[in-house]
Amino acid sequence: MGDVLSFLESSVTQGIIYSLVAIGLFISYRILDIADLTVDGSFTLGAAVSATFTINGKPLLGVFMAIISGMLAGCVTAFLQTKLKIHPIMAGILTMTGLYSINLRVMGKTPTLSLMRIDTIFTPFERLLGDKNASYLVTSVILLLLVLILVIMFFKTHLGLCVRATGNNEAMVRSSSINVDVMKFIALAIANGSVALSGAVLAQYQHSANISMGTGIVIIGLASLIIGEIIVGKKHLIQNAIAVVIGSIVYWIIIALVMRADIDVSDIKLLSALIIILSLSYPVIINKIKFFRQKATGNRLAQTKGEK
Repeated sequence: MGDVLSFLESSVTQGIIYSLVAIGLFISYRILDIADLTVDGSFTLGAAVSATFTINGKPLLGVFMAIISGMLAGCVTAFLQTKLKIHPIMAGILTMTGLYSINLRVMGKTPTLSLMRIDTIFTPFERLLGDKNASYLVTSVILLLLVLILVIMFFKTHLGLCVRATGNNEAMVRSSSINVDVMKFIALAIANGSVALSGAVLAQYQHSANISMGTGIVIIGLASLIIGEIIVGKKHLIQNAIAVVIGSIVYWIIIALVMRADIDVSDIKLLSALIIILSLSYPVIINKIKFFRQKATGNRLAQTKGEK
């Protein structure tokens, strides 16, 4: 029983930490309607900055600086999109590629930073609660709630509504004398700030940062986002916020169950891709099933009438 609880606690904690990635992707992918690939680089950037400050005895400052760094990365992508007129996907790839070198420099040109036996943002709650896993969960929940409250409050302000309108109908927003470029800067900065925060917290959670830890993070975030939307729905902003968290937790429980089944870790990315394919095709599959059921019902009714 204790093993099951520990397993669930670990999966939920990871799900909460990675839900910050899903929040970032929700802002760029759903609200702004842009496929932003910067996240692979900004996630690692957050982890690198966080780890570097933690090693120097300033874990909380490291988290704050990671958010700022992620927001700056988002602004670079926005600049490439809006001012240099580079395609959004290409702009994200270019920023992500450039961030690899920057991340390596932040980490002191070493691919891995170890935080073993170093105080982190989890340490105060660990001392208070006397339980390492409980401290991970409590700290992650507090950070997540703060982010959710701030994001929901922002997107209900006039500025936030302008950002949402930009994603819905950019041409209409331009005709309303709203600076669309500024809206994209704001949205991509917030999105990548959230992603970088996830990387920062994860680095301190697993007591290490690696130069390749952001590889494929966009797949994980999208899988969490889509799973959450299927389970919870996406009718309004608060429901969307709950959906990304639930989706992320469910995703990591699935991954944890797969890993306990002795499936090779190298197959996790393939599994993530399959989860996204199934999630994206879910509405199509449901509509096809309904269509064939209606067709079968129609055929039976026609056959019954013919017999009469």
